[in-house]
Amino acid sequence: MPRSVRVFGPAVLIVVAIAATVAALAYGGGATPQLIQDPGPIARWGLPIAKLVVNLSAAGMIGALVLAVWALTPKKREFDVALDVAAASAAVFTVASAATGLLTFLVVTGVELSLGDTFGAQLGQFLTTIELGQAWLTTTLVGAAVTVLCFAVRNHTALVFVAVLAVFALVPMAQQGHSAGTAGHSAAITSLGLHLVFAAVWLGGLLTIVLLRNELDGARLPVVLARYSTVALICFIVVAVSGYANAALRIGTWDQLGTPYGVLVIVKLLALLALGGFGAIQRRYLIGRMSRAAAAGKADRPASRISEFWILVVAELAFMGIASGVAAALARTATPVAEQPGVIAQTPAEILTGEPLPPWPDLYRYFTEWNLDLLWILGCGFGIFFYLAGVWRLRRRGDKWPIYRSVLWVSGMLLLAYITNGGVNAYEQYLFSAHMAAHMVLTMAVPVLLVPGAPVTLAARAIRARKDGSRGGREWILLAVHSKFAGIIANPIVAALLFAGSLWVFYYSPLFRWTMVDHIGHEWMIVHFLITGYLFVQSLIGIDPVPYRLPYPFRLVLLLGTMALHAFFGLAIMSSAGLLLADWYGAMGWGTDALVDQQMGGGLAWSIGEIPTVALAITVAVQWSRSDQKESKRHDRHADRTGDAELEAYNARLAAIAEHDRQG
Repeated sequence: MPRSVRVFGPAVLIVVAIAATVAALAYGGGATPQLIQDPGPIARWGLPIAKLVVNLSAAGMIGALVLAVWALTPKKREFDVALDVAAASAAVFTVASAATGLLTFLVVTGVELSLGDTFGAQLGQFLTTIELGQAWLTTTLVGAAVTVLCFAVRNHTALVFVAVLAVFALVPMAQQGHSAGTAGHSAAITSLGLHLVFAAVWLGGLLTIVLLRNELDGARLPVVLARYSTVALICFIVVAVSGYANAALRIGTWDQLGTPYGVLVIVKLLALLALGGFGAIQRRYLIGRMSRAAAAGKADRPASRISEFWILVVAELAFMGIASGVAAALARTATPVAEQPGVIAQTPAEILTGEPLPPWPDLYRYFTEWNLDLLWILGCGFGIFFYLAGVWRLRRRGDKWPIYRSVLWVSGMLLLAYITNGGVNAYEQYLFSAHMAAHMVLTMAVPVLLVPGAPVTLAARAIRARKDGSRGGREWILLAVHSKFAGIIANPIVAALLFAGSLWVFYYSPLFRWTMVDHIGHEWMIVHFLITGYLFVQSLIGIDPVPYRLPYPFRLVLLLGTMALHAFFGLAIMSSAGLLLADWYGAMGWGTDALVDQQMGGGLAWSIGEIPTVALAITVAVQWSRSDQKESKRHDRHADRTGDAELEAYNARLAAIAEHDRQG
């Protein structure tokens, strides 16, 4: 088994995945002939199989890149082989995406495949003017770009950007997953996107390890497996949570689990649970045994230990094939909850956002209404967990970590979770004042809590350093912090300009509309506000290392000047006679004056910054005072060491004697 696993493992994955797809299509009716304009059996059966190939090749592409960036050493051949796997997978992904786009065109339009000019013109129009066609064209082009870059790029740092581009190839697929006019569209995009990306990393990472079988000797294999196992555990959690959210949106109620779609979801769930069991066995049993054997110089003995590991891996790939095949069939299976917008008359809010107008926002509604964003729920949850795990590791080895830092970090994460999931998020698409409140909290209040937590310092102390030339969390964080780009944007003047200037650029440019109409734009807005606020606060009171810090007097001047520009922005909004995004906020159907609400938002922009500004000013003043005290103590210690104190005392006595003689 160990010698043939490189061929047998991928073969099992592909065969089982295709078989699961065909069986699930037959059971769920995903390939049933259409009553009108049936495209034929080739298109009906070929489309889900082509999408299966897209999913599997995307996993090979993304998983190999992530494994190379996270677990492998550039100086070893394993690194180059992993990139070759990524390049080959990206090439298959490109071809499969093009085929899927063609088959999607045939299924949607019912046009027969031909080589005529008319067919080519219709296909070209579909790919360039129709949103569904544009999505597959974008996916194909991104896949082609990743293919070239995987061959051309071998720099460890640059590969991070190649991996990000590979992940971006899945974004159009995620946006296709739920009708834009259907309620829950944003939640569906987020859950499906997370599901696709982390499933690809999970499956692709394991497949790459199988293909690297000859490059990972007995001592190297458990090291790479341990690193992959950590990533796989995170992927399992995200895939499970996002899969549940996805299924809940499409199934609706528990009684719908008996439908064909619900039964296929249950099959996929059972496969996921089996994969979780395989992962637990690997992490808690096999990897430990292999590591101890490698440490004892017996990595290849007995052979049964290696054999049982590879047998488990092949079984895991088989269950991944089941999950992948069922997932491909589910995309063509009718859901219990219809994914097409209704034909009945819609309210203005439903036309604009796809969601019904929420209840009028009385004050208590901001604490009772929720609009969950799975991305930030998971992000904040992992942020709290890994921070506290780092603190726990420090304390276990006897190091100290101030409790106030942990309290502030957890408080900041909880506040971030509320802003991105609570009542403010539920109303910000409908009311400018709610949007501005979210903006102000994200860019001012949350960073004031997070920055004193000193996450970079904690990571540098708690995460174990790598010694084999690969890069883990500690290495990547420190590399990012000390990069030239970070040196530019973390400069206090640049950070202040980004903080204040982005207000004007954002609200008086097309960016504002983009964040309203596109969920990707909404997520970008949150990240942007959070980062600009974090950089500005970090330049003033941060404990983590930065390239340059202003002297304390200039920090106070910079703070007051930036806050003055911030207040001026709020006053400009308050005094504006024109409505920003009039065809959006002015057309929601509240029955109230949208301009008054906008002016209220300007008042929030002007007033919310007062408390964080005072807190920052007090913190800078306290740090300044402590710095002076430390400098004084340092000077005293230096004087004691060099004898300056005795010399100064002797000179003072001589001066006193001379003064006494002159007076006497």
